[in-house]
Amino acid sequence: MKRTKIIAEIGNTHEGSVGLAKQFIKEAANCGVDAVKFQTHIFDEESLPSAPNPPYFKDESRKAYFERTAFTFEQYQQLKTFAEVDCGVEFLSSPFSIKAAQMLIDLGLNTLKIPSGEISNIPLLEFIAENTNASIILSSGMSSWLELDRAVEVFRGKNETIVLQCTSQYPCPPENAGLNLMQEMGKRYNCKYGFSDHTLGIGVPLAAVMLGASIVEKHFTLSKKMYGSDAKNSVEPHEFSELVKAIRDAEISSQVRIEKDDILKGLGDMKLVFEKSIVSTRNLIKGEKIELGDLAFKKPGNGIPAANYKDLIGRVLKKDVNENEQILFDYF
Repeated sequence: MKRTKIIAEIGNTHEGSVGLAKQFIKEAANCGVDAVKFQTHIFDEESLPSAPNPPYFKDESRKAYFERTAFTFEQYQQLKTFAEVDCGVEFLSSPFSIKAAQMLIDLGLNTLKIPSGEISNIPLLEFIAENTNASIILSSGMSSWLELDRAVEVFRGKNETIVLQCTSQYPCPPENAGLNLMQEMGKRYNCKYGFSDHTLGIGVPLAAVMLGASIVEKHFTLSKKMYGSDAKNSVEPHEFSELVKAIRDAEISSQVRIEKDDILKGLGDMKLVFEKSIVSTRNLIKGEKIELGDLAFKKPGNGIPAANYKDLIGRVLKKDVNENEQILFDYF
């Protein structure tokens, strides 16, 4: 059975605390996710000091934020072990520079997620393609078709590639989710496709699964009130659990084939309660010939089914029948 890979995007909401990051991983695992994803930022390798903040985060400079929340290689090793050994979920991270990519390759990750803003960073993509056989997840949130074409081509024949439809709005309204683009990407690149979600709630990612998404990624937080650029647009544990359950239920219901008549084998009691039998509309006398007006159709369904009413029309009774009494074939 096809199983959607569900990724909890933790990003940098852990505030640079290994202990808090572990709590994120544990809570996400308890929600039933398949993987947790972080972001590997090495500020001086990816940004000029003058690089602007995104419009939705102005509380501190990007340099201060990324340097404060960065993990060392040894800390990443600790988090990877905690995720995969202690919690049973895959550990993922997105590199934002060649040095960050090398760190994740050295960490032995089986999958690398290319964030939306790096799709046009061809030197980074070429470095990854040349230095690892890891599977590649490409997020398309900021790319044109031409930019996405170039990115996919870098990995063609080298790395398994999965392309995610993504709209880089925070939050993204449902009408801008672009789920139709997932399937177009799958056909265009002859690859698996998925959805990186920035909408609120669980409806849109669930729809993505029904349209064939092999991966669903959504921002995860312990609380929307936490500090940082992502927390307020993320999903808390109770809602993420609902999303995971809804996706698993959708997978089962859409992939398990049922024979219509087989369902009836366990519905005998329900048919008795809800279906209708043929009853008399008045007191009928022995020798009378049944007409349509003599018949009514009422629960329970343990008599002659209403569907068989024509079998009684024109037949002659051999006994009296009381008003509102079920009529049986033995009466003729």
